[in-house]
Amino acid sequence: MKLLNLSSSTKTTYEIHMKYSSLWECALGIAASTYDELHHTLEKSGKYWKDTIEKLPAAVEKELMYSKRHNTWKTLLQLLYLEDFTGLNSFLKYIRNLEEGELRFYSIPFLGLKNEEDRKNASIGNKEAMEELIKSCSNNKFFPSYIEFICNVPVDTLKNHLEILMKGWYEAVIKPDEEYILSVLKRDFENKNLMKKNLSPEKFVEWATGGRVYLPEPTITNVLLIPQYSYRPWTVEADSRDTKIFYYPVSDESIENSKDAYAPDFSLIQGYKALGDEMRLRIIKLLYEEDRTLQELTEKLNLAKSTVHHHLSMLRSVRLVKIVESKYQLNKEFLFLMESELKSYLER
Repeated sequence: MKLLNLSSSTKTTYEIHMKYSSLWECALGIAASTYDELHHTLEKSGKYWKDTIEKLPAAVEKELMYSKRHNTWKTLLQLLYLEDFTGLNSFLKYIRNLEEGELRFYSIPFLGLKNEEDRKNASIGNKEAMEELIKSCSNNKFFPSYIEFICNVPVDTLKNHLEILMKGWYEAVIKPDEEYILSVLKRDFENKNLMKKNLSPEKFVEWATGGRVYLPEPTITNVLLIPQYSYRPWTVEADSRDTKIFYYPVSDESIENSKDAYAPDFSLIQGYKALGDEMRLRIIKLLYEEDRTLQELTEKLNLAKSTVHHHLSMLRSVRLVKIVESKYQLNKEFLFLMESELKSYLER
């Protein structure tokens, strides 16, 4: 059988966009505070979250418990994505002015193009459409109950809840430290943005998120990266119609360098430490020539396999080397990025 291939051979990719705001930090803080089982894995301790909740006004704490039952932090994140809000008041005004169908539609998570008609119909009260949406995400931990809640809660109740919760958390948790929070988010945003031109979109996402590999998808044309402090060390993912969203943890250096402009980035220190060894430089050169197995590297270097493995582990820890199909491969883009990182540090 003969085949005429009329498809494009060019691999498509996505465009990178970046945003930061204390409003994102506010909504993500609310989300983290309600996720008790995750607290032991977060940088901010369980005691921090307990103390933070205790200092909330009683009316705000009540709404936080309501959010914990119904996962309305998701509603806040869904709505924040829609516009570039200038501040808390513009966001709350936007919520108040939304029509009932709009609020429900924007609050229901995007579950793929094939589910968009059901999403629209569910937002205007179609029970069958709601049930189809719930069925399509039955494996998700909280989407089914969340969708049912959004489709049935009185809109005035939802609006009032979102306003009290967002305003209360902002005033109690964000506002007292907003200048510092924004300085950390801004520094991370600027540092990442400087590096964006030096990497392919896929490599940039991997570098910015600390290792999350995200390959292009047919319907995704944009990736939105949003720095956050509350969920460190986790990267939180979300989906929109044509956009993949990553709320990624700000780097250690963005926090530390907000106090000391002369402190080098941790990744920069570790990267040059990894290169500061003769055998590791030999490995870099061997892998620059071609991908090699552990056995091949061992024979070329005339070293014990355990010694070579140790050196490879160090190079992998700073993402200069990775394993592809049982062979070690040099991450050339990350290697050459180190020069740009050094230049950025010196010119800071």
